[in-house]
Amino acid sequence: MKRLTQRALTLATAASLLALTAGGAVAQDKRTIAVSIPAATHGWTGGVVYHAEQAEKEIEAAFPNIDVIVKTSPSATAQVSALEDLSAGQTLDALVILPFTSEELTGPVEQVKSNGTYIAVVDRGLTDPTIQDLYVAGDNIAVGANTAKWMAEKLGGEGKVVVLRGIPTVIDDERIQGFTDVMKDTNIEILDIQYANWNQDEAFSLMQDYLAKYPHIDAVWANDDDMLLGVLEAVKQSGRTEIKYALGGNGMKDVIEMVKAGDPVTPISTPYPPSMIKSAIYMTAAQFSGQAPMRGNFKLDAPLITPENADQFYFPDSPF
Repeated sequence: MKRLTQRALTLATAASLLALTAGGAVAQDKRTIAVSIPAATHGWTGGVVYHAEQAEKEIEAAFPNIDVIVKTSPSATAQVSALEDLSAGQTLDALVILPFTSEELTGPVEQVKSNGTYIAVVDRGLTDPTIQDLYVAGDNIAVGANTAKWMAEKLGGEGKVVVLRGIPTVIDDERIQGFTDVMKDTNIEILDIQYANWNQDEAFSLMQDYLAKYPHIDAVWANDDDMLLGVLEAVKQSGRTEIKYALGGNGMKDVIEMVKAGDPVTPISTPYPPSMIKSAIYMTAAQFSGQAPMRGNFKLDAPLITPENADQFYFPDSPF
């Protein structure tokens, strides 16, 4: 397992670009890289789409022998169909995929792999990791564990919390594992854990349900910043004042602004940059310019974002 800071992943992307530039003259055969990603159903995936399309434009403009095809899908079923369409009409030299869900996409990706296609998986891992040649993701266990450690310390190891999780994927399971493993060693009671599908509106409705069901809540963890915004709005409308902290994750710029301002309810976040898709596309493309294929697992660290370091994670021009 190769561990990277956010800066190191950026440098890895730059290194891949330099490899492409240096090897462009020796790689004239037409190569096709399919990029299959979820549609922009929430802010983070909106950032993924943005960075994938940027990579497509940049690589194709610089290297006419490389064709990058970006396909977005609004559901796991649609993504399975998209993979079938992509592989049926052409030979894919590589597939870069951010699976909508892990279980439903593992079999279809394995089928693509059987044709000799190089497989790069981003973020939401497959249930069978042996299928992937390259894996780029954040450290989701650390996202959950680091948030839980901070929350437990601030609550003095006592209290009642509710949790909102995303969609059924490996990364969601890992975030919940990291969070709950830390909380097991405290006297903090997790009142409820339910899915809100990384969706602001669904998180708003779920938080309303939590507020109606539980008369006292000390803190909330929504394991994604889109859901956090829904949580904060529900708490605001309820008028409840006992909730000390509402935390998310992923480093959305709106939330980073709260951290920078010293918001008392949301004073920290954790990074999980959607630009990791761009890095994976560049790392995949570099092999078609005479470089050895990138293989193995690359994980981003998940340090707490605090008022002291928030500027390092704040990108005002980003869509997320």
